[in-house]
Amino acid sequence: MKGNPNHPKKGSQTRVEPIRRIEDVETIIELLKDKPREKLLFIMGINNGLRIGDLLKLTVEQVWFLKSGDSIVIRENKTKKINHLWINEATYEALKHFKETYDPVPNTPLFVTKKTNRPLSIQTVNQMVKGWGRTVGIKDNLGCHSLRKTFAYHQRVYFKTPIEILSLHFNHASPKTTMVYLGIQVEEVNAIMQNSIGRR
Repeated sequence: MKGNPNHPKKGSQTRVEPIRRIEDVETIIELLKDKPREKLLFIMGINNGLRIGDLLKLTVEQVWFLKSGDSIVIRENKTKKINHLWINEATYEALKHFKETYDPVPNTPLFVTKKTNRPLSIQTVNQMVKGWGRTVGIKDNLGCHSLRKTFAYHQRVYFKTPIEILSLHFNHASPKTTMVYLGIQVEEVNAIMQNSIGRR
């Protein structure tokens, strides 16, 4: 009996993809309109590009009184480097919605389970993202890292953010590493081959 291709052998990895279509992003947000915790996590993830483990470490005190345009300094768990969580307009609106439905407990994580009030696990978020993708009909393999990749993809494709800038934000050793997140390397290389030099 063959194993499930979405559950690789121990020690191996399954590549997850960004959510490329903005329509799919918007459909997921609509899907989560009555789930303010999940909606905030999704929007915060795709608007900051931070690893999910760093988002799950956020506390109520860190973000509760932030406004659009504010930021806080965080230390990445994986790299131990300094980064920032930014509150743009989309994130602020999601945070405001969350605050309307949640009675905060001092000194607690921002994202907790409803039953045990313990922090969400990376594995739980991974299954959440996969479920959202299936519900809206996305065929690509998704996981919690897809939120970080979605940030990179849309910054590059729709906002034309230079890869070098994205690399700095991700604290990557080189822009080459950042290219892995984009999922558009081949398409961009093929596109430049249509540029005619010497013909006006």
